Amino acid sequence: MSVEFLSDEWFAKVDELRAEAGEIEAPAALADLVINITISGDSEQHMSLVGGMIEKGHKDGAPTTMILPADLAKRIFIEGDQSAGMQGFMSGQIRIEGDMSKLMALQTAQPTASQVELMKKIAAITA
Repeated sequence: MSVEFLSDEWFAKVDELRAEAGEIEAPAALADLVINITISGDSEQHMSLVGGMIEKGHKDGAPTTMILPADLAKRIFIEGDQSAGMQGFMSGQIRIEGDMSKLMALQTAQPTASQVELMKKIAAITA
């Protein structure tokens, strides 16, 4: 069963998959990282990366906010296309507010095996 990326149902399913996965250890570079993500499209959506994990909504006090279109967010965060992130940044599709140095951790950190497995499950349910 696929659910629409960023829908309330999608976030609920992501939360369910995370709960089923149990404790997932993040790479050290991502452990304390909090980045708010504003996704533009038909309507503006908010999510965040907290310790390398997707969460619904913005987190108070996050030092960095990334603003990007929904199709690009899906390519980066669901399909794992890191080159799309670089191209989006260079073309101006991605804007950064706050501490840009925090994004460097995203480029250098290698996900753990448990993170990779969870992301495969999230990708499988995402329409």
